[in-house]
Amino acid sequence: MGTPEHARIAMRLYSALLPLIEERGWDGFSGNVDVCIDGPRDPVEPDFVLAPADCPRGGTRELLSSGLLMVAEIVSPGSVVDDRDRKPGIYASGLVPVTLLIDPVAAPATVTVLSDPKEGEYRTSTRVAVGSPLHIPDPVGFTLETSVFEKALGKA
Repeated sequence: MGTPEHARIAMRLYSALLPLIEERGWDGFSGNVDVCIDGPRDPVEPDFVLAPADCPRGGTRELLSSGLLMVAEIVSPGSVVDDRDRKPGIYASGLVPVTLLIDPVAAPATVTVLSDPKEGEYRTSTRVAVGSPLHIPDPVGFTLETSVFEKALGKA
């Protein structure tokens, strides 16, 4: 289960992306949406999902991974191994084009964008300390001001 801080970070991400979501007619979900990984069809629940409005579904509440634009995970003390080590490979295997890893557990807190999935791995990775801008590549094509997370982390 997430903490209030975890939920606050997810909402800050949603707020930062909201102009882009509205401009492009996309959907942004924070929880309560499963991602069905193409191939094994195993469901995973990311902390945040960015999808086109017509994203194909794998079930009643599952969006197909290959139809997504981006997923995000917010690392908590109990999810370090899953979020940092296990889930990126799952998302890359499911051809999710971009994964964002917001890591307030790291010292200093970081945000990492993973992209260019191939053969179960992301081939491109860019990490910045919270507070620095981070370009999220296409299909999102957006520069995220990670300073939006500072207040949620008690740094502003």
